[in-house]
Amino acid sequence: MAEPTTSTDGVRRLDRWAMWLSAACVAHCVATTVMVALLSTAGGLLGNPLIHEVGLVLAILLGAVAFGKGVADHGRPLPLLLGGTGLAMMAAAVLVPHGAHHLAESALTIPGVLVLAAGHALNRHRRA
Repeated sequence: MAEPTTSTDGVRRLDRWAMWLSAACVAHCVATTVMVALLSTAGGLLGNPLIHEVGLVLAILLGAVAFGKGVADHGRPLPLLLGGTGLAMMAAAVLVPHGAHHLAESALTIPGVLVLAAGHALNRHRRA
C-alpha cells in the first residue's frame, strides 16, 4: 500500500518541474545565442519575444505556487529570496530590446534562471 502524498511531496514535485523549466530556458538561451551568431534567420524564430514572455509567465506561476507552499511548509525565506531574484533578472531581460541587444538579454536571463533553479533546489530540501 502506497503512503499518502503530503503537501511537501507536492512542493517537491513542483520544484522539480520548475527546475526542468529552468534547464529548458538555459538551453533555449544558449541555443538562441549560438543560432543568432551563426544564422541570423534562426533568431527570428528562437528570439521571438512571445517565447520569452510565455516562459516568464510560466516561471512566475510555478514559482509562486512552489515557493509559497515551500515557505508555508518549511518557513525558510532563502529559497523564496533566490527565486524572486532570479525571476526579477529574467523579467529585466524581457524588457531589454530584442535584436542587437541579444547578448545583454542572455547575460540577464541565464544567470537569472540559474539563481531561480538554485532557489527551487533549496526549496525541495526540508533543511537548507
